[in-house]
Amino acid sequence: MKVLTKLLFASLFLFSLFASAQSFDSALEYLEFIGKEQETVTKNTWKYTKAVAHSKSDKSISKKREVLIKTVERAIAKIEKAKGFDGEDYKNNVLNHMRLNESLLKKEYADIIDMKAVAEQSYDLMEAYILAQELADEKMMESQVDYEKNFYAFADKHKINIVESDNDLGKKMAISNKVFDHTNALYLIFFKVYINEVYLWEAIEKSDVSGIQQNTNALNQAAKDGLEILKTTEPYKTDKSLILAYKAVFNFFVDESENKIPTIADYLILKEDFETIKTTIDKTPEKKRTKEQIDAYNKKIKDINKAGTNYNKVNDALNNNRQKVFLKMEESKSKFLSRHVPKD
Repeated sequence: MKVLTKLLFASLFLFSLFASAQSFDSALEYLEFIGKEQETVTKNTWKYTKAVAHSKSDKSISKKREVLIKTVERAIAKIEKAKGFDGEDYKNNVLNHMRLNESLLKKEYADIIDMKAVAEQSYDLMEAYILAQELADEKMMESQVDYEKNFYAFADKHKINIVESDNDLGKKMAISNKVFDHTNALYLIFFKVYINEVYLWEAIEKSDVSGIQQNTNALNQAAKDGLEILKTTEPYKTDKSLILAYKAVFNFFVDESENKIPTIADYLILKEDFETIKTTIDKTPEKKRTKEQIDAYNKKIKDINKAGTNYNKVNDALNNNRQKVFLKMEESKSKFLSRHVPKD
């Protein structure tokens, strides 16, 4: 009985074949050549996975993806030139698997990179961006299932006993998938709340009082809903750090919407009233201005100065507190990935 140890790995599920313009004397030799070239692709796959997990540079991630594409392209070229063993069926099955992976890397993952550039414009775009990632991974999973099926069928036909052994890389990538599932799920919960603050501050920039009130209410409700969801969200293993980080952000949003934004809205309303009074005064000849107009104008100046001081104080506090909780959130995400996604 011939024996071949098969190294398995999970995640992007990219396999490569070592093949040249040569023939093989046995099915075992053919599968052994597959394993030799496979190692090159799996190493580059892991580099790409680590970049996604640990790198904050989109350029670095894109570069790793390009290297991975080149590796797959070279593998396809080799398998095309090599003769199949016992016909071309198995060779064609493997090529179909490889070409699908190549297409996913070149098309779907390229589209995902483009989607990332606009994902933060709305919750729907962010959800679509994350869903696209999951669908691309699912297609690779389905391709891998077919690859495994054909692999075992070929080995069984030629009386090759496949002795399975755990591959460190496979374990690492399987762990990475679970970690990303957890972080993506939490990030969508966060983003559904966060986007309301984006809309709120767009309304503030426009001094849109009606829009401010509407988005303040929406932010307050979304943040409270988010807090309720976090209560029933399972931590990854026993690590609650991300859940606690998002909880702090949601509590900040509740405080912002209930205690801070009203002061900002009051200032903008007062500012609008002041501009109306000032416009009236400016259009009235000095000799025709009444004492009531002048008194009202002077009172508004005092009111607007006081409100402006409060506005600046509240705005500064908001910016400082937002910076703190968001920095803590980013640090928690970075440390979470560092703890749970293997580095080597």
